[in-house]
Amino acid sequence: MGEALQLENDKQLLKQYYAGQQIASPNGGFLMLLGVRATEAGAVAIFECSVSSLRYEALIPKATRSERKKVKEILDAGRDPDCPRHGLGTRLVRAGRDLVCRSCGIAYAKA
Repeated sequence: MGEALQLENDKQLLKQYYAGQQIASPNGGFLMLLGVRATEAGAVAIFECSVSSLRYEALIPKATRSERKKVKEILDAGRDPDCPRHGLGTRLVRAGRDLVCRSCGIAYAKA
């Protein structure tokens, strides 16, 4: 399998991704999410163009200190936290010792 191409304008693309919006492809058409994989620097989302079938990747940065603090406060209050980036309806799940978002692959707290 070949290497995925790096997408430009990551911040705007990630805003659309977190909001659940359709993402325009550089080749026309739109990008379909194939999967997310964790990395040392956060995660990588792999997309495929609906027109050209080219694969693209976008880097998803690690959780910020304020995001981790927000999740910890919710846990300390005895509630189940949602992903700080995706918002309500996207619960964090246990993956090993971490609380991780299934949609973006980012670990926000230790369980």
